[in-house]
Amino acid sequence: MKSKARGILTEDMKRVVREQRLGFVATVCSDGSPNLSPKGTTTIWDDDHLVFADISSPRTVENLRINPVAEINVVDPVVRKGYRFKGRAEVITDGPRFTEIVRFYSAGDAGVDTGLADAEKRIRSVVVLRVERAIPLISPAYDLGLSEEDVRRTWEVYWEKLRRERSSEVAAPGDGEVR
Repeated sequence: MKSKARGILTEDMKRVVREQRLGFVATVCSDGSPNLSPKGTTTIWDDDHLVFADISSPRTVENLRINPVAEINVVDPVVRKGYRFKGRAEVITDGPRFTEIVRFYSAGDAGVDTGLADAEKRIRSVVVLRVERAIPLISPAYDLGLSEEDVRRTWEVYWEKLRRERSSEVAAPGDGEVR
């Protein structure tokens, strides 16, 4: 009996995509210019495919109908590591596969919290990317000899400082102004 070959997506790739949930999708416009659009519904479909929902993605979907080549980048902004996924995308607007994927988003199947309320009403189409190539993305900070913990600590301090600054910009009681 021949064993089934393992898919292109490693367990670490799946972990990063599921944890981050935000993928930046690059497509090519009909005039040849690039289009980059964040998709907060990016997740793993199976060992060879990523998927995202078209909630408000008319340009991305139009581009993929003309030229199905796409790249999705998913990066952990704290450790500055992630992956570039290149492949061919399929736009699905109806039928059994569309229904299956919308249900996946509705139910948060397989323990994945998709964070998508009212999926049946909001999803116009789904895009399934067959990953043909996956490449690690790693910050040049690691070239300096920094460890992942060093990078994490640097960015956690940065994000906490930014959060505190934004919190202090909230309107002072009684002045009616947002600062």
